[in-house]
Amino acid sequence: MAESLTLEVADLEVDVLTGIYSEETGKPQPLRITVAVRLRAAEHYAPDTPLSASKNYMDLKFSASEALTTGVHFKLVEAVAEHICETLFLQDDRVEAVSVKIIKLALSEADEKIGITLVRERR
Repeated sequence: MAESLTLEVADLEVDVLTGIYSEETGKPQPLRITVAVRLRAAEHYAPDTPLSASKNYMDLKFSASEALTTGVHFKLVEAVAEHICETLFLQDDRVEAVSVKIIKLALSEADEKIGITLVRERR
């Protein structure tokens, strides 16, 4: 098995137009999004290794926030996760896999975490 590096940005809270029920449509819903990417690891990471040997964490944050198309209503949170995966695959050829976990905060009644996790491998 090849060596890999996983980068993660966890628990971003983002308002996204999503949902299928009438009470969900027309206004953004708060989502908690965690994004992890698996990259091919560099052969070695020394103290002076440049950022180009890894990936900027802000790319992960961008994919789950500003890169989400403004004004587009995603019926399913799975489609939100798919959009995040595709954004990261397009950004960097070194991304081998992406995991996106989305929790729909508006559905929680007793602090339960209701949502999905989508994992995509580069095709």
